[in-house]
Amino acid sequence: MDSSSEHEVNNQLITYLKNLEARISRVEEKLNLENLPSENNFELPPLMPQNISERADSLETQIGQFWFAKVGIVILAIGIIFLMTFPYQNLPSFFPSLIGYVLVGFLFWLSNYWKSSLQFISQYIFGGALLLLFFSTLRLHFFSSNPTVENPTLELLMLIAVSIFHISFSFKRKSIYLMAFGISLISITALIGDFYWLIFFILVLISGWSVYLKRILDWNSFYTYAILLVYITHFVWFIGNPVAGNKIALQSSPLINIYFLLLYCLIYAYGNLSGNRNEKESVNSILNTLLNSFLCFFLLLIIALSKFSSTVALSELIASSVFLLLSIMFYERQKSKYSTFFYAILGYTALSVAIVNNFPKPEYFVWLSWQSLVVVATALWFRSKIIIVANFIMYLMIFFSYLVLEEKIGAIALGFGIVALISARILNWQKHRLDLTTDAMRLSYLGSAFIIFPYALYHIVPKDYVGLSWTIVAIGYYVMSIILKNKKYRWLALLTFLLTVVYILFVGTTNLDPSYRIISFMFLGIVLLAISILYAKRKKGSELINN
Repeated sequence: MDSSSEHEVNNQLITYLKNLEARISRVEEKLNLENLPSENNFELPPLMPQNISERADSLETQIGQFWFAKVGIVILAIGIIFLMTFPYQNLPSFFPSLIGYVLVGFLFWLSNYWKSSLQFISQYIFGGALLLLFFSTLRLHFFSSNPTVENPTLELLMLIAVSIFHISFSFKRKSIYLMAFGISLISITALIGDFYWLIFFILVLISGWSVYLKRILDWNSFYTYAILLVYITHFVWFIGNPVAGNKIALQSSPLINIYFLLLYCLIYAYGNLSGNRNEKESVNSILNTLLNSFLCFFLLLIIALSKFSSTVALSELIASSVFLLLSIMFYERQKSKYSTFFYAILGYTALSVAIVNNFPKPEYFVWLSWQSLVVVATALWFRSKIIIVANFIMYLMIFFSYLVLEEKIGAIALGFGIVALISARILNWQKHRLDLTTDAMRLSYLGSAFIIFPYALYHIVPKDYVGLSWTIVAIGYYVMSIILKNKKYRWLALLTFLLTVVYILFVGTTNLDPSYRIISFMFLGIVLLAISILYAKRKKGSELINN
């Protein structure tokens, strides 16, 4: 292409673009789009924050102003506590406590002085002063060979008074941290007193007080801490109460301590029974229920098994009643999903422990297997798929435990198969309550029955009759399919017949007595031919109906 033709093409292109621009301008005028921002005015957001230095300065201020204050107060308080507990040989026994009280007064004044200008430091100093007040009072009797207050009862009353003072000021200031310190100090005071009735009474008061604060102030984190504190304090008492200077040794009395655990559980469960029906459970509520139920159950189980073995069955039966009652309350009041599950599954577990402890082996396997039906029934009431699945897992665990622990498989194994069939039937009967969209759980129970019956009969009946017994089971499945009009039982029958055929062909031809071998082959053959004829008539009848 020469230069002249190229120049002509460029002119045509320029003219076209000018005409296009003119048309666009007229369209913009018609649509009144003259004032819209152009692409040149559009700014992309910066890839890096423009105020990164300001944020760094803010973080530095947070650490230097607030975190250093917290850490500094804690370190200072620890140092003063070490100072209070140091043995002073050549000074009066009241001198360390006197110095402590003077420092407490000074810290209270300093906290009030900085209340407006340095409010955050003022709060920390106030908390440190309350803590120092407790240790100054503690020093009057402890950490000295010649205590100022020799009467331990008087010292205990003084510590209780200081703890109540701490809690009342914490409540007045609505400080969740000071309140956590307050209930910790009064629980320590109870352990120092080393009277079991005082320890249990104070733990009940802490439980009730924490429920009250949760209800009026919505202190969920404090509530979680209070649950942990109460059960840990009870456990510290059970291992001998080393806080009071005792050697670690499990307590063997009184028995009533077990029932105090259930009382704590009831109180904390009541605290969690808030919210409207059908309202979705919060994470805090689920966590508090999880801690309350499992800490109570496992601590009660440990205490009962280790030192009160003669009352395990009764205590676990009572615990089971309490947990199942709580599961009903959470379901009826809140339609709770997880809280209902936690209390229910622990109630069933406690009942299992009571059964195992009360009945000899292998009799308790019978009760455990039939207990599974109770769990299925209550799970349907609660509309809980989780309990159904958990129960099936427990059912399998119990069955395999029976296989492992029992030297000779007996008629008890047949009970597991019967329970599996009844469970599957109940689930099918009430499937609308669980909104089951699949047959997974029912098929799991039917599959268990398909395996359990042949396995149990193989060990129970003489070997010459194994094939016959399996054939009878298969016939039973066919009868059930006719009565219940459910094709799943026909499949069970077909699979059982196939299993029987394989067994007779491979075992019956070599290991059976000739007479029993003849009977087995003839009986199975006749049954199979009869079933084949029934299927043929059924197919012919369906074809006539279709035609």
